[in-house]
Amino acid sequence: MAFWVPCSRIISYNTLRKAGDMEQYSVMMRELPTEERPRERLWLYGPQALSVTELLAIILRVGVTGCSAVGLAQQLLSKYGGVRGLANASSHEMASHKGIGQTKAIQIAACVELGKRMAAYALDTRCAITSPEDAIQMLMPDMRDLQKEVVKSLHLDTKMRVIRMVTVSIGSLDTSVVHPREVFKDALQSSASSLIVAHNHPSGDPTPSSEDIQLTARLGEAGKVLGIGLMDHLIIGADRWISMKRQGYL
Repeated sequence: MAFWVPCSRIISYNTLRKAGDMEQYSVMMRELPTEERPRERLWLYGPQALSVTELLAIILRVGVTGCSAVGLAQQLLSKYGGVRGLANASSHEMASHKGIGQTKAIQIAACVELGKRMAAYALDTRCAITSPEDAIQMLMPDMRDLQKEVVKSLHLDTKMRVIRMVTVSIGSLDTSVVHPREVFKDALQSSASSLIVAHNHPSGDPTPSSEDIQLTARLGEAGKVLGIGLMDHLIIGADRWISMKRQGYL
């Protein structure tokens, strides 16, 4: 078994993975025992047994001269500060990294988007929204790391089941100008009985601004006129969120 390590030191791949020292070593996949290669490990033990680095290495398939797929995966995770940072990187940005290129960047972007859509899988099962937490479970994966302020709405039927999720508005780094008519136009087309509106704060702090409070009041009044109840207005930060209804603004 040949490893590219200092002083010709031989060490188990599993030991390196568990110790978190993989960045110091580069291993030739073809020289690993079969049961320790990422693809074979996934087949034998399931994807839950693999680290993020190993999962990414499977997507990359091959590395470059002097660097295995695992090593290349580590470089990317280190460069972007982990899997969430990588998920927010553009395909063009990833493609510029040595050993990635257009094809691998597209593969990574496709996997990230598939993960986001799977996180919102409950939309396809017409699940009922019984609390703000239910709505956040659908919205948070896609909205917490957005770099622009985006307004989305969940359209609900009479049993509080999700009919449709709509992107209403995409704004700037700190502002998303949205009018109640834009929110309720789509809700009317969906024949929604009620809706939940959500927007993100790219700063990561979900504390409502005076504009957020005013928008909540305007949406609530518009909903009363149109007969489509505004169930909540959610503000999403990096890892925190606020329900305007629970805050007493609805």
